[in-house]
Amino acid sequence: MPHPHVLLSAAVSLDGYLDDTGPDRLLLSSPADFDRVDEVRASVDAILIGAGTIRADNPRLLVNSEARRAARVAAGKPPYPLKVTVSGSGELDPAANFWHTGGEKVVYTTDKGADRARELGLAADVVALGPALDWRRLLEHLHAVHGVERLMVEGGGRIHTQLLQQGLADEVQLVLAPLFVGDPDAPRLFGPGGYQGGRLRLVETRRIEDVVLMRYEPTAPGTASTPAAADHYWLALACELAAQCPPSRTAFSVGAVVVAADGTELARGHSRESGDPVVHAEEAALAKIAPDDPRLPSATVYTSLEPCTHRASRPAPCARLILDAGVRRVVTAWREPDTFVTGADGTGLLTGQGVDVVVLSEHEDHAKTPNRHLL
Repeated sequence: MPHPHVLLSAAVSLDGYLDDTGPDRLLLSSPADFDRVDEVRASVDAILIGAGTIRADNPRLLVNSEARRAARVAAGKPPYPLKVTVSGSGELDPAANFWHTGGEKVVYTTDKGADRARELGLAADVVALGPALDWRRLLEHLHAVHGVERLMVEGGGRIHTQLLQQGLADEVQLVLAPLFVGDPDAPRLFGPGGYQGGRLRLVETRRIEDVVLMRYEPTAPGTASTPAAADHYWLALACELAAQCPPSRTAFSVGAVVVAADGTELARGHSRESGDPVVHAEEAALAKIAPDDPRLPSATVYTSLEPCTHRASRPAPCARLILDAGVRRVVTAWREPDTFVTGADGTGLLTGQGVDVVVLSEHEDHAKTPNRHLL
């Protein structure tokens, strides 16, 4: 199921700490950066923090700018984003600022935690996720029930760690402050554990007074049938490549990208590329990779349209080319309609041979755009 774009936001010291161990919150951002954070808050549909952050910092999580609140209202949104917190135990302080400022609130907790949270009489919707906290279910519920398209996560470090390790963070906005904490007991942004491999993509750096904002996006694909945030980026790129295809009334416009397990792009291609009137996107991309490249078996092929199973112009359809290349994972946006081939089922052929196929249908309209004249 679709879930929101998840933006992790934090400020850290030069040695990677979120705070010190003093009684007052350590202010890491500059005044201008606090205003930037306010701008980001105004742009999202919901803001999430953990129960530990409520206890430690007692934040209000407001959009402070009156002009930004007015702009939200003019756009048909509430003046404040939905405020979200997560607590496995349901042990929450009813007197905290979180409950008494801003707009609507929701608590995600466990079955046992829900009983405790409801006993507190909090002015919030309490949602039980089951015997344990389930981040995918939480995000799907936020999207389906509350209509959240963009979620800003402001901490704490444990939550940031879990979302990044599970491949659920679409973006990391990290502010680096020019000071050191040096206290081993102070909280850090990211904890130990198994993270996705590869390097993140740096999409922006910006100096804001004496701090530096860095924006990163994960690049590593998901595994098996479990999608990761980076899968959406690569599939969107494949859909953009489809728009580059020379138009045709006898074939679909399709884009494809092949990505290694560590997030390295191996090749890309699109239909009718380089003047070849019959080349398919997956075919064009795979032809640019050496057949013995050791990264192929663990790579993912992203294609805006399900790989074909029948074609008259070449001996092998794209699904067969993917199998012959040894690729074991495919992510696509759109199942092939009966426009040219009745009963096409590239997904069935691939899964029957042990390939994991993930269909991210939220990208279907994007994939269909350059093919509207055929539908």
